Amino acid sequence: MAGRAAVPEVIWARPERTGRGPRPAYTRADIAAAAVRLADAGGLDAVSMRHVAAELGCGTMSLYNYVPRKEDLYELMVDAVSGEHELWEPGLDWRAEMVRVGRQTRALMHRHPWLPRLMSPVYGFSPNALRYLEHCLACLDTRDDLTYGMKIQLVAMVNGVVTMYVSNELATAERTRSLPWSEEQENAVRFAYLGGQVATGAYPRMAAAFTEDPGPIDLEAVFDLALERVLDAFAP
Repeated sequence: MAGRAAVPEVIWARPERTGRGPRPAYTRADIAAAAVRLADAGGLDAVSMRHVAAELGCGTMSLYNYVPRKEDLYELMVDAVSGEHELWEPGLDWRAEMVRVGRQTRALMHRHPWLPRLMSPVYGFSPNALRYLEHCLACLDTRDDLTYGMKIQLVAMVNGVVTMYVSNELATAERTRSLPWSEEQENAVRFAYLGGQVATGAYPRMAAAFTEDPGPIDLEAVFDLALERVLDAFAP
């Protein structure tokens, strides 16, 4: 926005209302919900100050009184969906707890496919994001041998694997939707070609790999395996 001071700010450090003057027409939760609806329907590129203002029924310039920057709008969105995380009473099996965290985060990203694009530490200090991080650390309370720095590394690596995996899933699904044939038809053609190439004898190691496990690939099992490999690095 023109005239905005070029200094870093955190929207959460500013009071939502000062207590003076008339009651604001919209809360941050209202604004976040409108932006999330737009993003869920049309992707992150559908979110603009103008579109959010229209969704709320106010003028664009009026919206800037609540959210000075688009970056603040993104932070409100991440906080809003972070509030969807279930925060349960952690059990004693730290591995099972972190697998549950990973699966829940994957489901959240599939409900909000734009979220992986905003998975940045910049947006990780909102109220709901901090509650989620505290919960993840609580899931590791039985790991007294790890420093909190190591525990935060573990949580970050789990989130990184989930974000990467879901981003690939979403990209694959988007590509499939753009094709004039089904995913099954394309896979059949590609696997037939690959099988023919492997059968030439030019790729003996790949042939051995396909002999060991001819497929099909269980994507759910692959996801869990990716999480388990990360957790193996932190095993006592």
